[in-house]
Amino acid sequence: MSSRDSAQKLLREKVAQLPLAPGVYLYKDASGKVIYVGKAKLLRARVRSYFNEDRLANVKTDSLISVAEDLDYILVDNEKEALALENNLIKQYQPRFNVLLRDDKTYPSIKLTNERYPRVFVTRRLIKDGSTYYGPYFPGNLAYRLVNFIHRSFLVPSCKVDLTRYHPKPCLQFHIHRCLGPCVEDLTTPETYAHAVHQTRLFLEGKHAVLAQDLRARMGQAAEEMRFEEAGSLRDLLSTVEELDERQKMDTATGGEADIFGFYAEPPLVAVNLFHLRNGQIVDRREFYWEDQHEFSAPEFFSSLLLQIYLDQQYVPSIIHVPVDFEDSEVMETLLSEKKNRKVEIATPQRGHKKAMLTLVQTNAKHSFDGHFRVLKPSSQAIQRALQAALSLEHAPSRIECFDISHIQGTEKVASMVVWEDGRMKKADYRKFIIRTVAGNDDFASMREVVGRRYSRLKEEGQPMPGLVLIDGGLGQLHAAADALEALGIFDQQLASIAKREEIIYVLGQEHEPVVLDRFSPILHLIQTIRDEAHRFAVTFHRTLRNARTLTSELDQIPGIGPVTVRKLLKEFGSSELVRQASEEELGKRVGKSAAGKIRKYYGAV
Repeated sequence: MSSRDSAQKLLREKVAQLPLAPGVYLYKDASGKVIYVGKAKLLRARVRSYFNEDRLANVKTDSLISVAEDLDYILVDNEKEALALENNLIKQYQPRFNVLLRDDKTYPSIKLTNERYPRVFVTRRLIKDGSTYYGPYFPGNLAYRLVNFIHRSFLVPSCKVDLTRYHPKPCLQFHIHRCLGPCVEDLTTPETYAHAVHQTRLFLEGKHAVLAQDLRARMGQAAEEMRFEEAGSLRDLLSTVEELDERQKMDTATGGEADIFGFYAEPPLVAVNLFHLRNGQIVDRREFYWEDQHEFSAPEFFSSLLLQIYLDQQYVPSIIHVPVDFEDSEVMETLLSEKKNRKVEIATPQRGHKKAMLTLVQTNAKHSFDGHFRVLKPSSQAIQRALQAALSLEHAPSRIECFDISHIQGTEKVASMVVWEDGRMKKADYRKFIIRTVAGNDDFASMREVVGRRYSRLKEEGQPMPGLVLIDGGLGQLHAAADALEALGIFDQQLASIAKREEIIYVLGQEHEPVVLDRFSPILHLIQTIRDEAHRFAVTFHRTLRNARTLTSELDQIPGIGPVTVRKLLKEFGSSELVRQASEEELGKRVGKSAAGKIRKYYGAV
């Protein structure tokens, strides 16, 4: 008997000993790595089914069983516990034969930090850092709009300035009345700032009536003290808050929140669309892609997908529409209902308006599949929106300026800037830089110098900033560029970097949430193309300077050959080796017979 047959026999014997009880089972390969996690109401019956003849005809099962050499299991009290445990183990082990949610982005929330002077940020990741989180918000840009409202109305900022110490002068946000200026001593008081944060909390918690009462009292006091301009601003803010309160009451009365899933599959490629409906309107849409579903089973797929999407989320809708029924839907309904503290329904509509909406989402999933895997050419606006969504940017960038540094062991340090605008590279706007102030091999300092030079000039000329500044490098280069912008008083510039090899994208302000796009992603391909073009342009410039230095230093040694002739030789031949190889006749045609004779005499002697 072969070792493989022996392993299979031992595996079957182990399966026969499994208990008839609910639990989770884990298949492992020869190295002990978990390759599949499953759940079962009756462990023995479920796992034994993998060895049925008709089941082994299934390519995926056959492949799993052909690789599996060991089996482990964990008993639980009921199916709900099995669902929750399966989800945790899939996230922990990332088994190759499970459906894995590669897109780990959550819905955007608003974070109010726990600092001496709290700030507000839009984030997609909730961490236990003492901050308070509000949301999630639909559509994604709603969170940004609310944060902008907080800046304008309550003057609580989102800046990256170190607020543990005072600074000599405030940034632009203070001057345009979007921040109270806690970064500079005596611009505000802890009491004033704390009150602004209190109002921000009331607003984010939806306590608009309480906030309106507070604003009304402040407005009356300002009017009594004849601070009429302040009273007018408070009146306008009060009007906005009261309008929001009425809208919130209407939304609560009408109800009607639902998530609708659709898919299109050409195994191993799968595209899924998720539409969020609120009060009968589509308010947001998400897209998911898989490249490894070799034997796609829609019921099994959606059972695992819904679990991974909703079980760890703050938000669970009241109704979830899926294109297929699956075995665990009732247990999952119970689990999600307990999480939400309200009934959650998972259904597959068969007729009427709900069926029509499901068909619409299915159609969009097909378009997503074509756009993602067949690489159809999208419009410039579509690319910009996709960039905004992929990188969680506040604004869709129509222009990207990308920087790269090039040198050899700290010598001939240069930098390049290339430009992507409205869907194409704009070579007329490319720029070259020679690093002037940095000694040795310090890429961070070089990046600070170049970014500072570029955008100080834009400020002096009154030119607009690009939609996105992209840096070739990791977190160090990203923060060096941010330091340069901050030194210029630029605090709201969208800034990102792409790290080599890992191809991880870091966005300023979201560094703890690096963006990892799959290798089929058109957005990743676009960012790589821009980065590679910046690298090519920098390396070409570096090579030109190096060749010029080598050529000039050698030609300068030739007696009787002046700088004008050296420049002409540099232009005509491009390298000292080509000058060395040129005949006297070829040289004479370009620099004259006298100079040609001196050059040939020099090279003949050396």
